Order: sequence, then structure tokens, then C-alpha cells
Amino acid sequence: MYNSFFKRFLDILFAIILLIIVLPILAIVFFILFFQNKGSVFFFQERPGIHQKAFRIIKLKTMNDEKDADGNLLPDNQRITKVGKVIRRLSIDELPQLFNVLKGDMSLIGPRPLLFKYIPLYSEEQLLRHNVRPGITGWAQVSGRNSISWTKKFEFDVYYVNHLSLWLDIKILWLTFIKVIKTEGVNQSNDRPMKPFNGNN
Repeated sequence: MYNSFFKRFLDILFAIILLIIVLPILAIVFFILFFQNKGSVFFFQERPGIHQKAFRIIKLKTMNDEKDADGNLLPDNQRITKVGKVIRRLSIDELPQLFNVLKGDMSLIGPRPLLFKYIPLYSEEQLLRHNVRPGITGWAQVSGRNSISWTKKFEFDVYYVNHLSLWLDIKILWLTFIKVIKTEGVNQSNDRPMKPFNGNN
């Protein structure tokens, strides 16, 4: 009952409330990024949602588009701007995903939507993370965010899918608030946000 109806109702309700609360912050950051990124404020990317259905995730753009001599984009850690680092550390870059929640692409809480290229690399158990809507925050995020291994992160995702409940969602929301305040587990190391997933072997 909770997952089939009530969770979606709460997603819509709290997404609207949160958007009203954070609108002044988004407005300020919007103008900062508008001038820093020469008009390019948002980052859109196709991600797999529930049952691997494609949707366009919305984020604030925290990286520039600098390329190497061959025309390839530089590594992420070399393209993150100074303002972008602050925005990511405070998780402000995720706030536009509240619109994804309103559209029904995402939930406030669930496994983070990753990249389509990772799907062939998942084990059958790891694929279970797509049985629910992806979330802005999740059990893996409050259990280590980007500081834990991919294997451990997927274990937390599958645990959430198998134990989804109102009380678990309440716990994750509270721990998310604590994590954001403390800015814990944002990076795996000082020189890169998160290593790409290369499979389980």
C-alpha cells in the first residue's frame, strides 16, 4: 500500500514544499552559474529509471566543457569549477531533481539513477535496484555516499528495494539532513568525486 500509492503522494507533497523552501537558494545559484557558465546553468542526461525506463535527469551544471587536444572532455575532477565544488559539497546541484520527482521520473528516496552503460555490468541481484523509482537520496547515500565501494553501494540499494517502508524512508530523510550538514562522504578521494563502475570482477 505504501509503495503503490502513499509514497508517490508524499513525493509530490514534499517536492512542492521543498521547492518553495529552496527557491531563493536556487535563484541565487542560478544567476551565479549563468554568468560562470556563460548561460549554461543546467545539466541534462538520460538515465535509467524504474524498470530501466529512460528519463532525463536535471542537475545544476558544476563542470565546464574543457577538452583535451583530441577533442575529448577532460576528466571530471579537472572540469569541476570552484563554485561547482561548493555546490556539490552542499548537494545543491541535486535540487532541480525535485522537478523529476513531480514528473514521476524519480522519488525523493530510492537508489540513485546511474548510467545506462552500467546496466550490462550489473549482477542479477544488482539489477533489482531498478524495481523502484530512483531517488534524490537513498540508503546507500546515507551509508557512505561516494566514499564506499560500488559493491557496497549496490548492496545498500538492493537492501532498500527489499525492505522499502515508510519508517525506512523517514530514517533516510533524517540521515540525509545530517549528512548534508556535515558534508560527509562526498568524494572517494581528494582528487576525484567517484571512480566509474567497471563491473564486479
